Amino acid sequence: MEIEPATMDDADRIAELWVDLARDQRAHDSHLLAAPNRESVREGLARAIVTEGVLVARTADGDLAGFVEFAPETGGFRQDVDRGVIENIYVRPSHRSAGVGGDLLDAAERRLLDAGVDRISLEVLADNEAARQFYARHGYDTHRVEMEKAPENDTHSKED
Repeated sequence: MEIEPATMDDADRIAELWVDLARDQRAHDSHLLAAPNRESVREGLARAIVTEGVLVARTADGDLAGFVEFAPETGGFRQDVDRGVIENIYVRPSHRSAGVGGDLLDAAERRLLDAGVDRISLEVLADNEAARQFYARHGYDTHRVEMEKAPENDTHSKED
């Protein structure tokens, strides 16, 4: 298994892996729709590939076992640290528990550290205990907690 930069030839396949990721996350209360976001995700992945922000785990036969998308954080607010962000990481189920996710994460972290970041952040769904444990094993700790609720409204629904 080789961890290497993604190429534009990989963009469609990585977008399909992202759809698998989004579909899996629905079981953990994600609001993202999988297939309807394929094209916009592919466009974003293409930009990230050009800026060298996507790595893939490639099998000996050239198939993709997984990917990680990452970038230095950009935004309008000045902070006392330079942060990098792990945007997406996914390993196909047939390649899990073999160290592929850890290898992808480590490689992305090295790239971000080489880019000068002081901290690396990522988001994980609160209900996804396996992912939370994976990241804790790799040294990640809770920094910020997002909370949400569905407001009660008798006069409006998405079906209206």
